[in-house]
Amino acid sequence: MSIKDRFVPFIHQLQNDICAALELADGKAKFREDRWTRPEGGGGITRVISGGKVFQKGGVNTSVVSGKLPPVMAQQFKVADNSNFLAAGLSLVIHPENPYVPTVHANWRYFELYGEDGQIQDSWFGGGSDLTPYYIHEEDGIHFHRTFKDACGAYYEQYKRQCDEYFVNKHRNNEARGIGGVFYDYLRPSAERTAEDLLQFQFSNGNAFLQAYLPIVERRKELPYGEAQVEWQEYRRGRYVEFNLIHDRGTLFGLKTNGRIESILMSLPSRARWEYDYHPAEGSPEAELLEFLKPREWVKP
Repeated sequence: MSIKDRFVPFIHQLQNDICAALELADGKAKFREDRWTRPEGGGGITRVISGGKVFQKGGVNTSVVSGKLPPVMAQQFKVADNSNFLAAGLSLVIHPENPYVPTVHANWRYFELYGEDGQIQDSWFGGGSDLTPYYIHEEDGIHFHRTFKDACGAYYEQYKRQCDEYFVNKHRNNEARGIGGVFYDYLRPSAERTAEDLLQFQFSNGNAFLQAYLPIVERRKELPYGEAQVEWQEYRRGRYVEFNLIHDRGTLFGLKTNGRIESILMSLPSRARWEYDYHPAEGSPEAELLEFLKPREWVKP
């Protein structure tokens, strides 16, 4: 069985597993499902949760799209305009209600590029997961990073560094979006890592997500909070919006390939705010967060 024929069922099952676990943790809201088709080829399953007891808004989406590579992407990949492609993946963003519960993002994807003879000309995996807290609890960051270190093995340090370098608002003086995680892209089969090795690596990371995130949700979802904490949460979510609309490759790829706009923008929070030249009070819990938005060693070697 081909790599894509094993990866596609995996992301659909993972979508089911993640949605079921998040519904159980929320205890109130259920995911709404939309199945959609892309005129140029393929389609996807969008699942969105909102107005929950724990989760204010979130989406867990899968897509398997194919067809002619748009000219702008063909230029980026340096291939002929008439090349065909297949892109399959799961992407999720969860924005909790309680400011003490972090936002989380993850995706796992696979791409195939075909030559004129229909044979695979190139293929690669990408993915990862990162955590965006509004208030720092160091044990949460340690748990999240340790879980993905276990999933990544010897590659953790490299992919953690790539995550630290990628999820940055460069226009905000290189301010990190959150406390990172792991990020990897363009993982191609090689003598050192076969296609099967990479597929198993992708399975390992996808299956680590619930173990990495749900314990944090359970620890923080009942903590009391007030309007000041909500305002800080919304202010930081403004930074999240900025990254997704300006820098995020997945968002830009979806927009350039005529992706489904509702699915692409489901990553945005329901509420965000911007304040002119705002700085939290020195020594406050909000100011403490900013000190953690820098690369750091979360898990000892």
